Amino acid sequence: MASPVSYRLEGIIGIITVDSPPVNALSHAVREGIFDAISEAQGDSSEAIVISCDGRTFFAGADITEFDKPLKDPGLPDLVKAIEASSKPVVAAMHGTALGGGFEMALAAHYRCAMPFAKVGLPEVKLGLLPGAGGTQRTTRLAGVKASLDLITSGVPIVAAKAKSLGLIDKIIDGNLLSGAIAWAGQLVADQAPIRRSSEQAVPEYDAAIFEEYRTSLRRRARGQIAPGRIVAAVEAAATMSFTDGLAIEKQAFLDCMASPESAGMRHIFFAEREASKVDDLPRDIVQRPIETVGIIGGGTMGGGIAMSFANAGIQVTMIEISDEALVRGLSIIDRNYAGSVKRGKLSEKQVASYRALISGSTDYAALADVDMVVEAVFENPDLKKKIFKQLDDVCKPGAILATNTSYQDVDAIAAVTSRPEDVVGMHFFSPAHIMKLLEVVRGEKTADDVLASVMAVAKKIRKVAVVSGVCYGFIGNRMLQPYGKTSQMLLLEGATPQQIDSAMESWGMAMGPLRVFDLAGLDIDYTARQALTDEQKGDPMFYRVPDLLVEAGRMGQKSGAGFYTYEGNRKATSDPVVNKMIEKVAAELGVERREISDGEIVERLISSLVDEGRKILDEGIAQRSSDIDIVYIYGYGFPAARGGPMFYADNAVG
Repeated sequence: MASPVSYRLEGIIGIITVDSPPVNALSHAVREGIFDAISEAQGDSSEAIVISCDGRTFFAGADITEFDKPLKDPGLPDLVKAIEASSKPVVAAMHGTALGGGFEMALAAHYRCAMPFAKVGLPEVKLGLLPGAGGTQRTTRLAGVKASLDLITSGVPIVAAKAKSLGLIDKIIDGNLLSGAIAWAGQLVADQAPIRRSSEQAVPEYDAAIFEEYRTSLRRRARGQIAPGRIVAAVEAAATMSFTDGLAIEKQAFLDCMASPESAGMRHIFFAEREASKVDDLPRDIVQRPIETVGIIGGGTMGGGIAMSFANAGIQVTMIEISDEALVRGLSIIDRNYAGSVKRGKLSEKQVASYRALISGSTDYAALADVDMVVEAVFENPDLKKKIFKQLDDVCKPGAILATNTSYQDVDAIAAVTSRPEDVVGMHFFSPAHIMKLLEVVRGEKTADDVLASVMAVAKKIRKVAVVSGVCYGFIGNRMLQPYGKTSQMLLLEGATPQQIDSAMESWGMAMGPLRVFDLAGLDIDYTARQALTDEQKGDPMFYRVPDLLVEAGRMGQKSGAGFYTYEGNRKATSDPVVNKMIEKVAAELGVERREISDGEIVERLISSLVDEGRKILDEGIAQRSSDIDIVYIYGYGFPAARGGPMFYADNAVG
């Protein structure tokens, strides 16, 4: 097999070119090829060396599939050391993304250039790791302590201009990158530019208090993860020790993180996300339906967020509402959301203007006659949804995809009211839809293969993590939430308080405890749904008596200022003795004996309720694979990534 690395001389410049699609990952073959080329260049007539990549990106990181395999020499630290030790100037020419080990290689080069739209970063923390080839040490010396901590603890890439302002890139090249890099390398030779080794540079001045500030902040932000704390320690070592000693600290921290259950869980999620996009029984050569125009039914918070998701991907959107007043209100929600994005620096005013121009509105379904897809996003009333789909069946062109954003309802029953059930699919977005990454794609009994393939493709285009679900009440995520909620109600009656339950789960790593979640969602929603059920359909009153009494007392959750907790203007949840007395009274009425319950029991019972239902979902074929369930809970329900998702956690006894 031909090497993915080539080396050639062009005048006095030695050019190392890597072509290892799709992202030029630093596999063993790539590392070996670069190492050999660097060695060859030391003895030939070259006077400077340029490292570049073919394809759409510079090195996008290490080959993660090698992480759990025996290491083959040269390892990345050896390669980085060889690059920096070169007796001839080495220039790294970056385009696309230079991430992780790829950016560590660039940091070891003596000079760095990049195209204007290139991005660089050290995202290892997202896998429960930290840079392991000198990234913490060299970044700190080049950009300073604060910039290094920001870059490495966030894992978020930065654009070339920002990197240049920090001293991480020396030159931005417009036009042809390789030609520009070769010309620049030639100029460096002509100018007799020195060989600048980042390991030999002094760390810029800093305030020593910064390390404890970051440790305190990260303990709050990254509960259950050890990598952020180790990153701070490695950067502190860079600032206070020799390069060699700091490198030893970084190496040990990397090895500790690599062996941790937290990294195992986060690496599982990395691969699970990629698996989730694959639908096992779809033909590979299936022709997708074009989706260039989309209609949205409903201009509420959810509909507005969905509209923004498509517009932000360059797709024309038409929003339908029942009246001019409702339409104006819906479009104003979108305008407020965009204004907030500008204020937070997430989008520029120019970007917002271009996205907003793609969104129009109407009160006439005829405006949807030529759209490629419609997403219905009205409230959870099955009769209303069926009425809407009958109208869409009459109005929409043949081949248009008809999607429902229902979070619970029977997609097959909705499809059955149309003359084209094969065009109907579920697209369950999570609120706020323009921010939340998860999308449950619900495959109906008659959903056509090309419809499913097209929806999975457009999900990627609008930057969602899509998971396929079969049809059942609540699909994957909300179905699992039912036993989770029931267990939380049993724990309350048996002796735990709302604060203890939520505190136990949040300390374990959940973004929010179950009672706070119910308050946030609104206790009146389930209450209203239960009013249409018989006593037999409602089931055991132990699972709903307390929330029903709260609603009947006017405590509907955050929106009413009180639910399981009381809420002040800052939305902070405060324990309320009235609620605890209400719980005690219900327990006595239902004959539930109260006792002390440990935090450990709370966590074990609640997580077990998720896992048990997840296994039923797998057995029934509702989910394709166990890891899909993990993705749903990581991206949709605040499950801690460091735990790897409920199914991974159960199978691997993490923590």
